[in-house]
Amino acid sequence: MDEIEKNDFNLNISRYVSTAKAEVQIDLQAVNDELVALQETIIASTEKHNQFLIELGLAPLP
Repeated sequence: MDEIEKNDFNLNISRYVSTAKAEVQIDLQAVNDELVALQETIIASTEKHNQFLIELGLAPLP
């Protein structure tokens, strides 16, 4: 009752119950590590693909 009185007897639910969702914590180091690993995979795959293109007499990818 004290809390209701402090809120000028306003019974709006939002005054008493939070509907906000907690933000998801992002591990920036883990994201960075994953991006670095993906970049390395892309580079290796591009090099392998370029070898096939060269064998076929085609221009390699940049």
